[in-house]
Amino acid sequence: MHEDNSGSETPRPASRWWREAVFYQIYPRSFADSNGDGVGDLEGIRAHLGELAWLGIDALWISPFYRSPMADFGYDVSDYCDVDPIFGDMAAFDAMLAEAHALGLRVIIDWVPNHTSDQHPWFLDAASAKSAEHRNWYVWREPDEDGTPPNNWVAAFDLTAPAWSVHPDTGEWYLHLFDPAQPDLNWDEPAVVEAMHDVLRFWLDRGVDGFRADVLHTIGKFPELPDDPPAVAGIPHCALNDVPVTHERVRAIRSLVDSYPDDRVLVGEIYLMTTQAIASYYGDGDEVHMAFNFPALYSPWSADRWRSSIEETEATLDPRGAWPTWVLSNHDNPRHRTRYDLAAQRRGEDAATTARRSEARARAAAVLLLTLRGTPFLYQGEELGLLDSEIAPGQVVDPGGRDGCRGPLPWDGTEGCGWPTGTNGNAAPWLPLPPEAGFRNRVAQQEDPGSTLHLYRRLLALRKAHPELREGDLSLLNAPDGVLAFSRHSDAGICHILINMTNESTEIDESLMPLGATVILASDMADPRGLPAHLGPDQALILSV
Repeated sequence: MHEDNSGSETPRPASRWWREAVFYQIYPRSFADSNGDGVGDLEGIRAHLGELAWLGIDALWISPFYRSPMADFGYDVSDYCDVDPIFGDMAAFDAMLAEAHALGLRVIIDWVPNHTSDQHPWFLDAASAKSAEHRNWYVWREPDEDGTPPNNWVAAFDLTAPAWSVHPDTGEWYLHLFDPAQPDLNWDEPAVVEAMHDVLRFWLDRGVDGFRADVLHTIGKFPELPDDPPAVAGIPHCALNDVPVTHERVRAIRSLVDSYPDDRVLVGEIYLMTTQAIASYYGDGDEVHMAFNFPALYSPWSADRWRSSIEETEATLDPRGAWPTWVLSNHDNPRHRTRYDLAAQRRGEDAATTARRSEARARAAAVLLLTLRGTPFLYQGEELGLLDSEIAPGQVVDPGGRDGCRGPLPWDGTEGCGWPTGTNGNAAPWLPLPPEAGFRNRVAQQEDPGSTLHLYRRLLALRKAHPELREGDLSLLNAPDGVLAFSRHSDAGICHILINMTNESTEIDESLMPLGATVILASDMADPRGLPAHLGPDQALILSV
């Protein structure tokens, strides 16, 4: 096992691979099923790595595959150093990792430091008696005479429920910022810190390229566990928890990660609602390498809102030397195509208009995501333009109601699109397939040069061909109402990105399309001759200036 010499090692020059990379999030249950049981697995991932390399992906983020009772589908871990049999075994993980590396793909994995499963041996022991060896590994409080919880914190999955439950064996309250089956670890206990650092060493020794750290900002808590202010009543405490001691703990984690060769990376899920709060977890270049910027994730399809989000991100991160991330979809939120469609209908857009605009918006959003200054994270299926699966009430399985965005990825045009059909004795997929899977599957889109899949492939190729799109500076440009325009520029060249976020064709002047510029990509995959005078509805263009 690797010895952690982080306190004495001479720091190596910082690598920038993660700044230039495009990450692809894999949610294993829904990616690819290799054995016909209706649940995706590690061998399914390995079998399709070549297609991700063909697409132009640089790095994978794989959501949890650890042993788990699956109360939160893997984010309730019962063994951090083993693979749940539903996904395969350690040999399957090693084979997948080796093949990914052979194809030039980096691999980061989810790490869940805030809580374990209530079936983890640590908690089973802790809950057995007040004198148990692992008792202080979790957060306990004696009950008051009136039977109320120790404070007013709200749990994440049920905003009517406290973040506390009474354990029947000892009669004390235990803290769980999420589901009762996910008790919070007590990071004030040194043995917890060492055990969780050992988990990181286990996977780093195995060769992973880093971690996406789940709700990393919650591993520090004020010892007094004070009430949340009345002004934020009803907001889950996990979105409010921001405690100074956490930074010290993140610095120690970063030091451990940095002590390994080959430039491993630490990506933080800092689920706080302002860019300023998130930015603080970059530290002075000694905390996370990158943090997800959630205000941008929730930005609607609006040029004004996106302009504001970009301005705020640049103004907040750039003075710190912090590198932005951009994400439109993930396993916790409706896919951006679904989100934009629903928002448009709430604003009064009729169903016919939504049907006409839906894919165009998604294509233009792909151009936006992959040309902003920072590291983009794609969520599996974005490259196919997928909508959320339609989940009937009886099909809901997730405690947070996030099933729709987790529908299985369609691979081909067969009846089950590469998944078992649930008929003639076959297993059923664990969730329904997304709509339009008959033509929004990998095989059909690979055969169509104008497909969303080929749009993403061309965008990823453009990033590799144009250094200004990977690491150049960004300047927002003046543009007509409803159009977001910015330039990416470096010594290597200049690109203008123009995105019409309206349903109307918009005239574009020469300041945005200067003489001599050429269109190098259009979101509708059209091949314009010369410079167009108008930007079409929900159309995005990349120009080389």
